[in-house]
Amino acid sequence: MEKTREKLSTLLREKEVSAILGLRMSHGHPIPYLFVDPEALKDWVADEMNRYPLTKVLIKIARKHPDLMIGIPVRGCEERSLTELFKNHQLMPDRVKAIGIVCSQELANGCRCEKPYPSSAEEGETAKPVEDFSDLEKIEGLPEEERFRYWMDQFGKCIKCYGCRNVCPACFCPTCTLEDRSLIKPGGMPPEIPIFHLHKAYHMADRCIDCGLCEEACPMGIPVRRLYRKVRKTVKDLFGYVPGEDKDQKGPLEFLGDGSYELPGPGTIRISDSETGRGFD
Repeated sequence: MEKTREKLSTLLREKEVSAILGLRMSHGHPIPYLFVDPEALKDWVADEMNRYPLTKVLIKIARKHPDLMIGIPVRGCEERSLTELFKNHQLMPDRVKAIGIVCSQELANGCRCEKPYPSSAEEGETAKPVEDFSDLEKIEGLPEEERFRYWMDQFGKCIKCYGCRNVCPACFCPTCTLEDRSLIKPGGMPPEIPIFHLHKAYHMADRCIDCGLCEEACPMGIPVRRLYRKVRKTVKDLFGYVPGEDKDQKGPLEFLGDGSYELPGPGTIRISDSETGRGFD
């Protein structure tokens, strides 16, 4: 990664960016770090074994310091995350400088990644795409009653730690609807299963970049990625939309206009949020 390290150093030295958001090792673990000194980049690491949702950190930095120009090394999934965050107005494209880094074939295989590479990179060989939906096909091949029982058993393991939500690079709402006191009675948060998982899957339908961090973060081993891959595949089949691929293509669940959507028949249902244009009341 020496060519990439030199690229990052050059961006800082020539003041093309105010800082580089990356990872460095601390007590044997990679942690987020904001590099402002080019010399400090000797400690920058691109650790394949310990992935971290840096784009979530970037959102927090951008909200507090909107004028900063931040450079960020990105793998293919992280670049897709940036695309969705740009489209959902969580980050400004002219305030972010993405520097592509490639994934090894071993990582691509482990992640079952359909696009394990960014649009450009300073060095390294491009890994081959991995289209493996065998885990999903196995579940879909079960009778409906067995599928229902399978998912209820899996959701029943949930300790409601919010780990899948907190690590998700596509979850960016300042206030999560699952914690809204007007929706959930006090003492009842988070809501009972399976509403939490189904609600999140619904919100992820046109935003999930299939990075798999949600499943990695789950302390109970719930295969939540299978659920998100299912809704992601459904959106692709129905609308031809793949989250994170086209920066100009609107997500099918994002509606424009006056904040309402006309349903067939009488009546109108409000579906959009005043800040983000999203939401389903």
